Amino acid sequence: MKRVLSGIQPSGQLTLGNYIGAIRNFVRLQNAHECFFMVVDMHAITVPQEPAALREQTEAVAALYIASGIDPDKAAVFAQSHVPGHAELGWLFTTLAHMGELERMTQFKDKSAGKDSIGAGLFVYPVLMAADILIYNADLVPVGEDQKQHLEMTRDLAARFNGRFGECFTIPEPYIPKVGARIMSLDDASRKMSKSNPNPASYIAIMDEPDMVRKKLSRAVTDSGRAVKYDPANKPEISNLMSIYAHCADMTLEEIESRYEGQGYGGFKKDLAEHVVSVLEPLQAKYRDIRQSGEIHRVLAEGAERAEAVASQTLRDAKERMGFLLPKP
Repeated sequence: MKRVLSGIQPSGQLTLGNYIGAIRNFVRLQNAHECFFMVVDMHAITVPQEPAALREQTEAVAALYIASGIDPDKAAVFAQSHVPGHAELGWLFTTLAHMGELERMTQFKDKSAGKDSIGAGLFVYPVLMAADILIYNADLVPVGEDQKQHLEMTRDLAARFNGRFGECFTIPEPYIPKVGARIMSLDDASRKMSKSNPNPASYIAIMDEPDMVRKKLSRAVTDSGRAVKYDPANKPEISNLMSIYAHCADMTLEEIESRYEGQGYGGFKKDLAEHVVSVLEPLQAKYRDIRQSGEIHRVLAEGAERAEAVASQTLRDAKERMGFLLPKP
């Protein structure tokens, strides 16, 4: 089986976009691949985090993984910081990364824009991401548009290491699902739905109560006119809502267009809200059960143990090739 690695940051509430665009794909992948799914808490601290909130959100993201259908018997679910090799390999890769290529990272430019003081962690974020992937010799990495540049750097660092020290790391490939989704903001379809958006009406959080979901979708921005038609170039707002509808109702875009032909946006948005609620309510109930049981701590411990078994061997191999004097087993 091919090996898959991915993760989500525990900063802010996970959104419907995270669920449709990432977590549901994780659930599908676990049935045919060897999967490692992280809560990337070390990446989260590249921007300031409240300690109590970071702990709570790390548990919450892990519990949402399980509530969404990730089976910890099939996939290793763990916190990034519970496997120390990520940080150590990340440091080794900083010696191979070039300042120029880090300066060209668009995410660094976006997150540092207008700030007087920038943490070094934000600058070397792509190097730690490369270590996350390569320490498991992942074959496939599910990535969104905003992470493609980082994956290219990961591939470059793997090839650079292999060329200098000998074959050690698998060159990972991006995983692009046949049926994918990039869910956009409810107030601006030119921007991705994001938990970091300061406007809470711009996203649906996975844990939003049903009435809140209905309220947000009733106020979601739509295009001029009344036609429920999928046309991202000319009708980006309604096209985004249709994409959400298609994934939550398991319908094609053509079926949705046919159902609402001549009816306008009102009934469409009401029905959309009910489909979203029907997806989120059972997930939320499972999440609450998991958190109340305390099982997430066992899941994370067992996941970290499985991850460490792979990571420690890769790290040892890399250090040996680089010339480090290793302790005798």
